[in-house]
Amino acid sequence: MLIANRGEIAVRLIRACRELGIETAAVYSDADADAPHVALADVAHRLGPPPARDSYLNVDALLNIARQVDADAVHPGYGFLAESAPFATACTEAGLTFIGPPPDVMARFASKTAARRLAVEADVPVIRGATPSDQSDDTIAAAAQRLGYPIMLKPNNGGGGIGMKVVREPAALRRAIAQARRESAAAFGDSTLFLERFIDRPRHVEVQIIGDHHGNVVHLFERECSIQRRHQKVIEESPSVALTAGLRTRLGAAAVAVARTAGYRNAGTVEFLLDGTGDDAAFYFLEVNARLQVEHPVTEAVVGVDLVHAQIAVAAGQPLAWRQDQLSQRGHAIEVRVYAEDPAAGHLPAAGPLLLYREPRAPGVRVDSGVAEGSVVGVHYDPLLAKLIAYGESRAVARARAAEALRQFPILGCRTNIGYLLAILEHPRFVDGAIDVRFLDEETVALTANLELPEDVLEVARAVGDTQRSGHQSAADDPWTTFRGFRG
Repeated sequence: MLIANRGEIAVRLIRACRELGIETAAVYSDADADAPHVALADVAHRLGPPPARDSYLNVDALLNIARQVDADAVHPGYGFLAESAPFATACTEAGLTFIGPPPDVMARFASKTAARRLAVEADVPVIRGATPSDQSDDTIAAAAQRLGYPIMLKPNNGGGGIGMKVVREPAALRRAIAQARRESAAAFGDSTLFLERFIDRPRHVEVQIIGDHHGNVVHLFERECSIQRRHQKVIEESPSVALTAGLRTRLGAAAVAVARTAGYRNAGTVEFLLDGTGDDAAFYFLEVNARLQVEHPVTEAVVGVDLVHAQIAVAAGQPLAWRQDQLSQRGHAIEVRVYAEDPAAGHLPAAGPLLLYREPRAPGVRVDSGVAEGSVVGVHYDPLLAKLIAYGESRAVARARAAEALRQFPILGCRTNIGYLLAILEHPRFVDGAIDVRFLDEETVALTANLELPEDVLEVARAVGDTQRSGHQSAADDPWTTFRGFRG
């Protein structure tokens, strides 16, 4: 299997293939020549220079390597080419099995308007919206007026929160249109905009689905993804505390209906906005992510399945290993994303060598990472270092385990968001489950207030630096000897 990706997802896929006795071929850019996924694979081939367009997005180079290693299949991971229908088509035409949904299904879900039509066809609720064929400012303004403010502007083809703008009043619309068009064109090569009525304080809840080539489609329950910043998820958990048993059943059935209507195969996620709580809460179809999700481990933890194993089996033509009535949730899982970034400076990405990197080991704790001590965090790719997943028999246990594991996760060499993640996990609103998609925006000051190192720690660090610069080598001058109570 050729793994057309990098980082922690590449490592995750390689380990799954080892368990199944499948040989793997990794690819790498010059920036990733010493990355863990390169050493872990059976073979590894250089793609090109660090920029993604010259390496991980280079379809011709990927297919050439697939031919060189005599690959049978390609797994795209997530990000890069994972939701590229043209790449999936190119793989199929090259005689490779693409481990993901069919290209035509992927293309339909890549369009916000086509995805909405599928949801309507499946009789699943959607938020009122419009995609004017005339994309002039005046026509978009007229559509916004009909929908009623506030509205959300979205790229018609895209995802990851890029180009999405909330507009609360007509006076702000034209500037938002210009910004959304510019960002959409730069990221997706298409400036077409979609308008949607904006729900002010929803929860973001998604449902994991998987279908096979034999007409079987199941859901593997929901994940709560409301802890997000600028539409990028930060913490995910399963199950959602907002769902009753009845609402969970309805939401799962809606996700399966969308997948069946689309002729979906392999793994994917149907995303919803949840307005309210309890059996009377309303939910609305948002979009489908036609790939494996970053947060898939929380589903694996509570449902007790291996989604990558299932993806590979489905791609090989095997029927699903379980029926819907054989799947259930047990316990609770929380995933936090550990990034090289500075939350106190607006989450500015950080770069540099990982001088110290020690992953925690504890019961109920899993770490999926794509780096190691000595790795260099560069500027070319997403600065995700690791995903930490904590599982427990209850939400309280999972939350406590996640927090304690973060405290036992020392990383030196570049700034990380570990302190920020701890602040979220210990915030009273998070502890009570009283969250929605505006939580991080509203609590920014509280969550970033105490992220600087304590002065006594800085004082010891200065002393160490001064001693090292002075050139003294005697034991009496060794700061770890002199300062009692501190250790390396």
